[in-house]
Parts: sequence; structure tokens; C-alpha cells
Amino acid sequence: MNRSGRTAAPGVSRSQFFGRQRELGSLLADVERAGLDTIAGRKAPRARVLLIAGRPGSGRSALAERLVTALVDRYSGGVLRARLTEPDGRRVPTEDTARALLDALGVAAPPGADADELSQSVREALVGRRVLLLLDDAADAEQVDELLPEDPGCLLVAVSGGPLTGIPDVRPCTLGGMDPKAAIELLATHTGSVRITVDPQAAESVAEECAGQPAALVMIGGWLAARPKASVADATKRLRALPDDEEVPKALRPVARAFRLVYESLPQPAARMLRLLALAPAGLVDAHTASALGGSSLDDARAALAGFVGLGLLHPDADDGGEGHRVPGVLVPLMKSLIDAHDKPSEVQLARARMLERSVRRLQSCRAVTEPEGSPAREAVGALPSSLRFPDAETAAGWLRARQPALLAAARVAVEDGELDTLARRLVAALVRALAAHRGTEAAAPELYGLHQLVLDVAERRGLHREIAAALLNLADLDAQTGRTEDALARYRAALDAGRAARDPYATCRAMESVGGAYQELGDWQRAADWYGRALAQRQTRQERADEARLYGRLGTVHTYAGRYGEALRCWRAAVAGYRKVGDVPSQARALSEAARVQEYAGRPEESLHTCREAVEWARQAGDARLQAALLLRLADTLDRLGDPAAARLHRSGAERLLAAEEAAGADGEADGAQGPGPAGGADAAEGSAGAASAPGEAQAKGAATAGDTTSTARAAEGSAYEIRSGAR
Repeated sequence: MNRSGRTAAPGVSRSQFFGRQRELGSLLADVERAGLDTIAGRKAPRARVLLIAGRPGSGRSALAERLVTALVDRYSGGVLRARLTEPDGRRVPTEDTARALLDALGVAAPPGADADELSQSVREALVGRRVLLLLDDAADAEQVDELLPEDPGCLLVAVSGGPLTGIPDVRPCTLGGMDPKAAIELLATHTGSVRITVDPQAAESVAEECAGQPAALVMIGGWLAARPKASVADATKRLRALPDDEEVPKALRPVARAFRLVYESLPQPAARMLRLLALAPAGLVDAHTASALGGSSLDDARAALAGFVGLGLLHPDADDGGEGHRVPGVLVPLMKSLIDAHDKPSEVQLARARMLERSVRRLQSCRAVTEPEGSPAREAVGALPSSLRFPDAETAAGWLRARQPALLAAARVAVEDGELDTLARRLVAALVRALAAHRGTEAAAPELYGLHQLVLDVAERRGLHREIAAALLNLADLDAQTGRTEDALARYRAALDAGRAARDPYATCRAMESVGGAYQELGDWQRAADWYGRALAQRQTRQERADEARLYGRLGTVHTYAGRYGEALRCWRAAVAGYRKVGDVPSQARALSEAARVQEYAGRPEESLHTCREAVEWARQAGDARLQAALLLRLADTLDRLGDPAAARLHRSGAERLLAAEEAAGADGEADGAQGPGPAGGADAAEGSAGAASAPGEAQAKGAATAGDTTSTARAAEGSAYEIRSGAR
């Protein structure tokens, strides 16, 4: 997926384009031609669709790119590209394509959303933008229709093997072979004009044997370019000597014979590496992938890849910064048939394992570079070969961004394979950690959702209850963050069952607390209190004092919502005592502030005033200026209600001074390159973080959030770490 740039035909300079002038002219004319709705006097309801239909290897993608280049200046919103079929023939799920399009548009997509939601988000995001959308390798009309913009100012160019029946007013352009003149021109870019001039009839014969298919012509041209002393007639003779493979569709046999000629000319190590490239996830290859698959050195892999590009066997991948390549989809079935003929299943599995292990190590290095010098992660990665390490975090982030589609595909394929589950689990864990380290759990949530689902698939297949619990907790956290509370509740309950089956007290306690949080979000205070109480009992049994104090706070919150102020006050006092025992002064101050809030709700302003003053002192000792300011403002409000406006003004002035100093410190931090907290809403934000509602009975997620809320990003991150730990075991 990319939003800009051009992709050339394989083996051809980006500035060159051969033949297809009639087809290109027809497509450009179709853009200007009025649609059926316009002719009928109706406003066009959706974007115009142009279809380029042709067999793989016919140059259909190159023509689409040439068309995009000719039209790009007319579309101020730019160009969006997506490939709807992977080289191995797998349909790319609509949700994956939609997420990638939204990412290219800079629009956040909720994790766990289904295909319909995401498709609608794409259509909404394209309203008012003049975007040219190129959908390559569409399998059928349904794939295209789900992404068709509803804004008539957009244009959709689809590339497919056949008609898009069901989409009205589609303008088709069907490709066959290139005309002989254009085919010979394409061949000459590789052979040079002299060899063509010396034997023009042989050049015509080559074009005929290749049926004018650009993919076949490029491979034969590359074969001739690698053999300066060979004549064009030699290529013709060798092509004619190759038998047709009856298992290959007739229309693809010219490409298959050209590929066979080139393949059989390769040295044995290069030939083996080439056919194993069919195993590359999503058809995306770099030197590390090729090296691992072929069992060769990086230098040998780079040299081999350069040779494959020259022979037309690989396409440069514009999205990978010049380092990556894409295996043409038309060649993947041919490569796989060679694997079946020449490689033992055990050898193929070993090649896959080497590739996955290499990816795991690169991901570990990618994450480790974000850690401080001397950290255990840095020291562990320091033992790896230099070729697997990254010099800095920026380089690692760039690599992760470029390789993310291949890495996600590798994880999916490894899980689906079912034979390499240990490596699959390690790969998913390493990918989760790398994405979280470089992008943060919130930004990477859509990818993390899919990865946790993969973990769940493997864990359920293997009966790994601990990992089932961890994956369900992670998925439920993401569901909760995006408002799917009922779904989250069901997953939290399932995680509780899995945690019990695994006899894992951590997972069990976390699931109980999360069930309570889901009920709290749903406004069911009684059930929330019941589940928090169960989790509290578990923490008390294990003498986990900090968690015990936090759960007392959560109980205090739901009792406050329910208007049970006596119970709420007892819980907050217990939380204060718990935080005092573990020496957590900031949390103690926040718990006192919530106790003061409950006393105020209960109509006990004098007690609230006393508790609030105590909280101010603890906040001062903790060095939490924002909380201190929030409490001073609350004191001022209470004093106003008690009829002491002069004291109230003094406290407000103190709060303003604290916030001004905090603002100045934040500005200094920004000037030094640090992100300082802003003062706007600072008091409310600091106060709300303690966990009580802003008014009695007000069920709001913001007010309900606590330092230990399992539906928060912090708890989601904790769950990811747990999944990684259990996966490592």
C-alpha cells in the first residue's frame, strides 16, 4: 500500500512504456466521457470505475500505473494504491485493505472493527477528496464494490483478470498480447538494438513465442542480456525446444516457458533460492529473507536478488525504500511446482523455520534499540551478528514500517501452517513488542488486535490455557477501549475460565477485575462491586498490597456511583491505609482526595475540608503539583459553600500559582525537546485520575478510570507483556 510514487513494468526503466497506446488513449477518453447517470440527467452517486482486464503477465499493472501517471495531476487528493490479491493467490481481506487505506489517509481505524465498518470509514474519509484509487489484482467485483468511493469526484482504476459483473457503468479495457512492434521495442531495451537489427525475423519469432506477453518478453530479454554472445535466434530455438506444461493454463504457457528457460540457466544455488522465494510472506523479499530461505550469506543473497531483478524474476518494491522486492504473482505457482519437484518437505519446512527465526531476531533487535544502553535487552542483542542489529532507533523504526506488511503476513502464515507453532508464537510476541516500542500500544492497536487473535488461534489449537487467557485479556482490553463493552465482557469471562484452567492466579485476578470494570462501564454497579470484591479477596489471599489498595479504590468508585457513600468512604479509607503501608505517597494523596469528594457528596463539608487539607499535604510531599492545585480548587469551592470567601480566594490563588509554575516548567521541557504537560484542564485531569465520578451517580468512563483500570492503555500494555512472557515459556 502506498499513496504516491510510480511502479514501473518489471525490468523496464520508470520513464519507459511500450505499446498499449490505443488502450491508454481509450482509458483516458473514458475518464472524460459522461457516465450513464449524467446522460440520464441524474447526479452520479459514486466514483467512476475504469477496469483494466487481462491475464497475469500481460502488463495490466504497468498500464494502470501509466494511466495513473497521466491522471495524477487532476486529482488533488493524490493516489491511493492497494493490492487485493497476494502473489500466492490469497484474497486480501477487505478489513486489511481498508485499514491500510485509512492509514494512508491519516485516519485512525478502531481495532477489531469488521469489514463493513471499515469499508464505510473509507468511504466517509474519501468524501470531499479528489482521490485516484488504484486497486490491483482484484479477484472479483465484490472486492472492488466494498471499497468504491461514494464521492463522484474520485476515480477508481481496477486491475483484474476478468469483468467486474455487478458494478454498474464500468468502463472495461481488455488486454491481450502486445503488438509485434511494441514487443520488439521492449525486447530491444535488454538486448540492445544491434542484435535486433542483425536478425529482425528472429526478434519477431521471439515475440510470437512469447505471445506478446510483457512478462515473458522481459524474462527472455534478461536472459539475452546476461549472454552478450547469444543471438536472438538462440532464444527462439531454446523456447521452441521446451515442452508445454499441460497443468499450466494455455494462456499462461508462454510465460511458463520463458520462466523455465531462465530458471534452467541459473546456477544450482541461485535456482534453489529462486524457487524458495515462493515462500516469502506476501511475496515480499529482502536480502535477509532470501538469505534465510536459501541458507546463504547476505552478500550472496543480495547478488542473487540483483540478478533476479535483471532477469525479470523480481519487481522492485517501491514501498520498501529500494531494499525490497516483490515476487510477481504470475510466477509463484511456477515456483511452487518446482519446490514440489525438487525439495523435500523437511527441507522446505527448515527454510521456513530459518526465515521465521531471522525475523524474530531482527524484531528483537528492532525493539532493543529503543531500550537504554546497558539494559538486558541491549546486552542480549549485542551478541547477535552486526547484520541483524540496527544502529539507532530511527533506522529500526523505518525498517519496521517498511517490513510491517511482510512481518504481519509471516505471522499469519506461520500460524496457519500449524507445524511451526513455537516459532509462530515467538514471532508474534516479538512483533507485538516491537510495534508497542516504536508506535505505542494505542497507535498500533489495530495490528495488535490481529496479532492477539493469532496467539489465541495457536493457543486454542495447542490447549495452552495460560496463553488463551492472555490473548483473550488483550483482545477484551482493545474491545473495551473502542466501546464494544459487551464483547469485552464476554472475552473477560472466557479469560477467567482459561486462567482457572491454567491455575494462573495472575490471569484469574486480572480477569475478575476486568469483568468488574466492564460491568462498571455498563452502569451495573452491583455486579461491578461484586466482581471487584472477588478480585480483592484473591489479592488479599496473595498479600498483594498495592493491588489490594487499588481494588479498594475501584470499589469506592462504584459505591460512589451507586450513592452508597458510607461504603464508598470505608473503601477509600482502606485504600489510603493500603497505599500508606506500601509507601505510595502519590496514590495515598489521590485516595484521600476521593475520600474528601465522597464526604462532600454525603453532605459532610467540615469532614471533607479536613480530609482535603490532609490530601493537599500528601500531594505536596509527593511533588504532584497538578493534584495539589486540583485539591486547592476543591478546598476553595468547599470554603465558598461554608461561607468563607476570603479563604477560598487564597486557595484559588495558590492553585493558580502552582499551575503557572507547572506551565512554565512544561514550556521549558518542550524547549529542551521534552513534552511538558499543559495547564489547560490540568486540575480536572489530575483529580479525575484518582477514579471517582465528577458527580454522584454519573457513569462516565473518564471518571471511572483509575490507575489500575484494566481497560486502559496501561493495562493493555501489561497484558501484552504477559502474553509475551507466557509465550516465551
